[in-house]
Amino acid sequence: MDIKEIQNLIKFVAKSGASEVKLEMDDIKITIKTGSEDRGESTTYVQQIPMGPAPVAQQQVPAPQQVAPQPIAAPADDENSKYITIKSPIIGTFYRKPSPDKPMFVEVGKTIKEGDVLCVIEAMKLFNEIESEVSGKIIKILVDDSSPVEFDQPLFLVDPS
Repeated sequence: MDIKEIQNLIKFVAKSGASEVKLEMDDIKITIKTGSEDRGESTTYVQQIPMGPAPVAQQQVPAPQQVAPQPIAAPADDENSKYITIKSPIIGTFYRKPSPDKPMFVEVGKTIKEGDVLCVIEAMKLFNEIESEVSGKIIKILVDDSSPVEFDQPLFLVDPS
């Protein structure tokens, strides 16, 4: 029972005209007394009695995540401007292979066409195939295998010519 439910119960008892209500549940005991007859005042008592040992909430310290180094956008702007950057559409873990015993989806120098699977990104135990939206040749793979990636993080450089 949360505080909102207790407040609603108090309002209900006050409207009903009852002078005293006792409610006992598994882990809580509430007594509501209203309207002392001689003074016309309204008094409310709420008492919570734990029936067993209270569970101890442990704060989990998040494990430090290894952050993949973000490549600098374009050190040689004129050189990279002719390439198309394929970016991550989701947050997750980047994998270059469909499974550990299978070959890589793409390598540097491989020619790809629209719809080819470039990698998979695991997000919440789901493996999402990332397909190419352009045709061209892979110039550079910007992320290491099994690395965490962010939304909109560059993954591949493709030469569309």
